[in-house]
Amino acid sequence: MRDFAMLRVGGRAQAMAVCNTCDELAEAAAGAQSSGTPLFVLGAGSNIVPSDAGVPGAVLLNRAKDIAIGPSMRGSAEVVAETGCSFQELFLKTAQSGLRGLEYAVGIPGTLGGALVSNAGAYRSNVSEFLTALEVVDDGQRRWVEPAWMEFSYRDSVLRRDSGRNAVVLRVKMRLERGDRWAIDEEAREYQRQRISKQPPQSSVGSFFKNIEDPALASRLPNLPMRLRDAGVVPAGYLIQEAGLAGFAVGGAMFSHRHANFIVNVRRATASDVRRLAEAARDAVASRFGVRLVEEALYIGDWSGWNG
Repeated sequence: MRDFAMLRVGGRAQAMAVCNTCDELAEAAAGAQSSGTPLFVLGAGSNIVPSDAGVPGAVLLNRAKDIAIGPSMRGSAEVVAETGCSFQELFLKTAQSGLRGLEYAVGIPGTLGGALVSNAGAYRSNVSEFLTALEVVDDGQRRWVEPAWMEFSYRDSVLRRDSGRNAVVLRVKMRLERGDRWAIDEEAREYQRQRISKQPPQSSVGSFFKNIEDPALASRLPNLPMRLRDAGVVPAGYLIQEAGLAGFAVGGAMFSHRHANFIVNVRRATASDVRRLAEAARDAVASRFGVRLVEEALYIGDWSGWNG
């Protein structure tokens, strides 16, 4: 899994199948579900920490990436996208067609499937707000469902949870509004500039922890920007920075100096290094600020023998 995870950590997968089409992905998912085989769908590996002990069951490498844009109707258009497509590529193709809404996806390295599982977003937008339907394989059956089936919330869906369905999303339908091409491109360029200036170049999973929504905490942090205090949002990176952990390392894993909510692999880190570093941040932030950080990154595979 080290070769497939952007953080470059993890042991071996028990079995892996490459699925190049939606039909191949659906068939493999239905087979695993019907046999009771543990199942994980892998996209770009951008938001995962695979265990050093490996990943049991079947890992399905999703390479189904077709994107189809329908005709314009009443100032909007329907987009049908397979979940193995790059989230950034989905933005680029929709922007080229004059559709707005996904500008924040520029520079996000994962696939649409990963974005759906964690309800990815930035700059006050989330992928879930544009969905009209999803095609899934659940309990061995392939069908279309409404977005409510995913139980979306902030950086979360039913597919992230330990109690979540062992289901697979094949493709989605989205409704995007028409917009001015120049304005779409300019907004995306600004987001890209911000990402380049803030994000470290080393291997990472992006933002490791979710931001904290706590108006009371935000109001008592004097150095927090006013717009965040007004919104009642405290970035996880701010709390980690204030706890003095920027540059702090466990083994080969380190919190970036450039952005303290990024864990980077600086010298062949193990997955256990990453998790121990994350636990250190949770303890330090809880001790200083009285809030508990929650991972945005997913720990996958066999963590039964991990002892912290």
